Amino acid sequence: MKINQFAYIPTDHQTILQELKDTRFLDEDNLHIQYPRQLLRDLLVRLYSMHANLSTRLEKISGLLATPTENANTYTNKPGSVDKSAFYNVGLQLLGFLNDLDFSVNDPLKAMKQIGLPIMDAPEQLNRDQVIDAWYRLLNTRNKYGQLLIDYLAGKGYYQQFLKNPTFKKPLFFNGKAQAVFDTSRLVRETVYVESSLDTDHDGRRDLLKANIIRPAETNAGFKAPVIFTADPYSEGMNVKWAEKYAHDNSRPLKHKQPNNLTYADVEFHYQKVDLPAPRTIKGKTNQAGETFTKLWSYSLNDYFLARGFAVVYSGGIGTRDSDGLRTTGTRAETLSATAIIEWLHGDRTAFTNRTDQIAIKAWWSSGSVGMTGRSYLGTLSTAAAFTGVDGLKTSIVEAGLSNYYDYYRENGLVVAPDGDDADALAEYTFSRQQSAADYAQIKDQWLAHLRQMKIDQDHDSGSFNSFWDARRTEKVNHTKADMLLVHGLNDWNVKTSQVWNSRNRLKTRPITQKLILHQGQHEYLNNFRSFDYTDIVNLWLTNKLFNINNQVNEHLADVIVQDNAQPETWTAYPDWGGSESESTIYPLNDLINLNENTIFPDQLPEDDYKVYSNDLKKWHHDLYSRDGSQMDSHCIRLLTKRLNEDLVIDGRPSISLRVATNQEFGMISVALVDYGKARRLTESPQTIDSMRILQGYHWRKDDLKEFLPQKTETDFKRITQAHMNMQNRNNSYKVDELNAMTFYRLDFPFQPTVWRLLKGHQLGIVIYASDMEYTVHGNQDVYYTVDLKKSHLNIPKLK
Repeated sequence: MKINQFAYIPTDHQTILQELKDTRFLDEDNLHIQYPRQLLRDLLVRLYSMHANLSTRLEKISGLLATPTENANTYTNKPGSVDKSAFYNVGLQLLGFLNDLDFSVNDPLKAMKQIGLPIMDAPEQLNRDQVIDAWYRLLNTRNKYGQLLIDYLAGKGYYQQFLKNPTFKKPLFFNGKAQAVFDTSRLVRETVYVESSLDTDHDGRRDLLKANIIRPAETNAGFKAPVIFTADPYSEGMNVKWAEKYAHDNSRPLKHKQPNNLTYADVEFHYQKVDLPAPRTIKGKTNQAGETFTKLWSYSLNDYFLARGFAVVYSGGIGTRDSDGLRTTGTRAETLSATAIIEWLHGDRTAFTNRTDQIAIKAWWSSGSVGMTGRSYLGTLSTAAAFTGVDGLKTSIVEAGLSNYYDYYRENGLVVAPDGDDADALAEYTFSRQQSAADYAQIKDQWLAHLRQMKIDQDHDSGSFNSFWDARRTEKVNHTKADMLLVHGLNDWNVKTSQVWNSRNRLKTRPITQKLILHQGQHEYLNNFRSFDYTDIVNLWLTNKLFNINNQVNEHLADVIVQDNAQPETWTAYPDWGGSESESTIYPLNDLINLNENTIFPDQLPEDDYKVYSNDLKKWHHDLYSRDGSQMDSHCIRLLTKRLNEDLVIDGRPSISLRVATNQEFGMISVALVDYGKARRLTESPQTIDSMRILQGYHWRKDDLKEFLPQKTETDFKRITQAHMNMQNRNNSYKVDELNAMTFYRLDFPFQPTVWRLLKGHQLGIVIYASDMEYTVHGNQDVYYTVDLKKSHLNIPKLK
């Protein structure tokens, strides 16, 4: 077990005194206690103060060992200094660690060093001030179950005794983080309808957008809450069955494309000014919403902040149930339906209590400071909103968000969409207006016509870039003013790493603060992991951005944090991703070990093998990369470096240059980089360590504790990254070049960016193939490819 903490802010003694007073661990009574042991005793009594009876508290203290022979009650009931080992023996038990399992009371510091827990730099005997400082640091240490001790105590009810005291601070901040001092049993839930500057369903009225609000009851008494907003197109329902018929069949042949001489100017999308209907007439004003709701899907990270003084708002946007408009999958209209909510929260737009009465309601309870959260489509909308520069948006926390939709559904002139997914299918999937029968009856014909046009415009058959996709470039306009926290999985093959790579590079041109976290998972949330203090980082971040607390997060938090793939529960800070710390290393392909001695390979599989692989992608993956012999041996080229003499860290975006010919007038090339070598690699999906163990507040939500753990058995290989290209789009994704059979062409294209450590003794592998059974079209055609290895090379960005 390892615990990594990046969100602790080093704090001076005077500030520690004040913050411990604010949290009621110190006051004028115990500040006059002379002896360190007796001060520690008083702190322990206060820690258990959720128990009203003093005898009960002392019983709890008696259950803690301070030394191998003395419990904490006995140890602290006498004058004298505090042994450093005794303090940390008690501390480890308060953090949930077990004697004789996780640590030994004979040497607690040894276990703390192994686990990665902070140890105060102090002599073996702690004086009074050192006990205070060590106590503060202990409260800000993560426990065995992935929570700061202070958060765990809040979940157990520590703060409840103070909430009715008018001198107790609300909101309360401790080490730069908002504390769980708000009563979640009294949260206010209400719904409003924000009037947008859109008319996407062309009914002559501006689209109304439903917004569900959850805010602290304290806002009714004058508290102005900062807002966490999640734009969630899935929140009002998903058309799972209806969307199935819009899936595209990828089991079809690749076709020759008609060459063209297009430039970007030919495919550039230009926004046209639209004459909007007049705003609705306001027929009255109120501060009282007319609609409420009960439980809805919620992001557990958002729930965590509801106990800490933040309001949370969810909105599905245009085309979702109880809102107007049509889904468009990634256009500016979807972005503006998100920024409309922000503008209302900031006081710049009108909302109504319902869809008919036209009674206006302001976000009078809002401080006007908004931060966005969300993963995938939700994260994409938070990126898109930030790029507009909308007033009121102070930050976006983007988990696995897109920077453009072409790179989600296409790559270098090829369709690369699993299960035949495409923009029209996603639009249907999220058009939850369809689930309201009366509403859908009025819009059905228009909606179906809209989908038919999307199918034509997206040009699924060709895979080329056009104005449809240019309109869906999230980063097309970049006016970002909000600070950005980007989070992405290095094994995410749904939203690939090029998306965050591109967003990050675009954001570097803006005068903002941005941070990046890269983990070893797929398409995952991170807020319930044992080894990494993601929730605390976000708390520190949002406290700064939305409460405007000067907690030095911009300066203290590392610019880039990466989870190591080779060492479990290990996270490392870096100054950049693929920056000046990396150097280019060229690998001529002809110098590598050619495992199967192939330079020519057919794409077509025997029919039986094709059927097997079509129905078992896991087996296809294994056989493609395996060096133990498989049915794929003759259908690819596998190249390996010699065994590495030292660790090799790939940092950034590798690329490859190939000289390739095919026997047809069409063709595609796919390439994967592979880590070869026996190892118990990390799982790409998090494993549940302890169910419902994380307490997000008092009598509030709970969450599972998870982690990426080593697999139970060794494997011989792991795909690092991959790339695909249509040979007719060898210059760019919109210009189609001629392709003549039996003619060699130069193909230069990048892989998905990564950070990957290959261990000493492992080998870097390159697997060159054609049809990707999971991503590309795969018609099992009679095509073979010849690769001129003597004139081909790999470029690896290597961490110095």
